Amino acid sequence: DNWAFLYAQRLALKQELPLCVCFCLVPKFLDATIRHYDFMLRGLQEVAEECAELNIPFHLLLGYAKDVLPPFVVEHGVGGLVTDFCPLRLPRQWVEDVKERLPEDVPFAQVDAHNIVPCWIASPKQEYSASTIRGKIHAQLPEFLTEFPPVICHPYPPSCPAEPIAWEASYSSLQVDRTVKEVEWATPGTAAGLAVLQSFIAKRLKSFGSHRNNPNKEALSNLSPWFHFGQVSTQRAILEVQKHRGKYKESVDIFVEEAVVRRELAENFCYYNENYDSVQGAYSWAQTTLKLHAKDKRPFLYKLQELEQGTTHDPLWNAAQLQMVREGKMHGFLRMYWAKKILEWTHSPEEALRFAIYLNDRYELDGRDPNGYTGKLQERGCLWSICGIHDHGWTERAVFGKIRYMNYAGCKRKFDVGQFERRYAP
Repeated sequence: DNWAFLYAQRLALKQELPLCVCFCLVPKFLDATIRHYDFMLRGLQEVAEECAELNIPFHLLLGYAKDVLPPFVVEHGVGGLVTDFCPLRLPRQWVEDVKERLPEDVPFAQVDAHNIVPCWIASPKQEYSASTIRGKIHAQLPEFLTEFPPVICHPYPPSCPAEPIAWEASYSSLQVDRTVKEVEWATPGTAAGLAVLQSFIAKRLKSFGSHRNNPNKEALSNLSPWFHFGQVSTQRAILEVQKHRGKYKESVDIFVEEAVVRRELAENFCYYNENYDSVQGAYSWAQTTLKLHAKDKRPFLYKLQELEQGTTHDPLWNAAQLQMVREGKMHGFLRMYWAKKILEWTHSPEEALRFAIYLNDRYELDGRDPNGYTGKLQERGCLWSICGIHDHGWTERAVFGKIRYMNYAGCKRKFDVGQFERRYAP
């Protein structure tokens, strides 16, 4: 279920050439820990096995793409290169670096394999909100939301068989924090991710529309870790979920809105706004209101360590933070409350955003993702919550200015807060 892979195979078949897959394993990436690398590497082991069955060698190259990929291309006489797409600064830089070092006669193509409507086709500019991008995406879904053609067993044998991968050595090449442990509830890999998708359709889809904002109910898809690491395609999830529209119309429509429109809105923001992870990336009304209230007296001030350990005065906030630390996934509705309280309890909007992104990227399995910065996919983006991205101004108040406010009493009206607090008590 990968359009970049399918395109590469089609090129290889047309030229009657072998096909191989390379993954460049960088020693560190933003605030990723062993929790994230383990999820990714265990998923890649499954990919390597599948590739072997398809007569397509899988190479795990240790190091940055610019250092390891061009020499590989030269050494193996590679005739063309296809890569996928990520709108974030670092991966885009990796692509540019490789482009500079490739032999001039090797064509290099990029395919947006993880958005349904490719990012640069969905819109040529930064969109203001879901309402401005929704029509553009829906107009193009019939063209792009199609069944995947199959990957076939590749008929041209590899000129260079892949060396057996030393998975243990790949772990020891990492320069990451090993104290944030793997989670138990989420098994990495495509097979496990598709099983989660099937369990969502069978058990939780019917209540997704009505209960997705209640952290005590089992109503979410829980698919974001597999989406993030490319182990389950969003397109596959949509195709499967849509088969049940006759039975659960409301749930299916909301799922499509969140997994397609909101998700691709976040991608659009990161692609067209180079300040996607800073207050400078916010709309001018939000920057103005945050600046006006930057010196307002905060009701509480917490250091990063106190937030990380979940030792604030607010038991709901602590429970949400501890859920994220333990499970690598905070309930979507609470991510919004969580980020907004960080704005309220830190010295400045800049510090709030820095803390929120650090904690999100360090503990969330799906951190370091466009949705973590700006998405409203299950209400979670740090800039959406703290800087009003894709939102509008609300009634002015202390600290928040015109940024949308949330409080404990509001959460109590929505769900049984005590039940959630007991479940994730320190």
